[in-house]
Amino acid sequence: MSVQHDIEILVDEFDLLGDWEQRYRYLIDMGKALPPFPEDARDDAHRVKGCVSQVWLVTRRDGDRLVFEADSDAHIVRGLAALLIRLYSGRTAEEIRSVDARDVLARIGLAEHLSPQRSNGLNSMIARIQGEAGGA
Repeated sequence: MSVQHDIEILVDEFDLLGDWEQRYRYLIDMGKALPPFPEDARDDAHRVKGCVSQVWLVTRRDGDRLVFEADSDAHIVRGLAALLIRLYSGRTAEEIRSVDARDVLARIGLAEHLSPQRSNGLNSMIARIQGEAGGA
């Protein structure tokens, strides 16, 4: 499936949810559904700098695709990491660089509901992923 198709599905999922309490719960559930994170990757080398919460990100290559694993000690942030993994993991570097996660987050109305600290952390996660793909 194309990146744009997957984005449309994600946007539609959030559009089906009512208020922001439901959307936050959905985001938290996305985080709970992440696979277990490797304990040996909970170190400074994998920690995402710029996040108030602790966030770890592992990147590995699968052929020409980048696969991401993430975890956080905060439920909402873990959900945000899950959302980014859904957007970016399993894609080529070119596909990753083509996705503007901030635009997607604006489309689902999430950007305006995050605290400045969470927004900064989210931007740090996006920058790290884009950096892994050779982007900005």
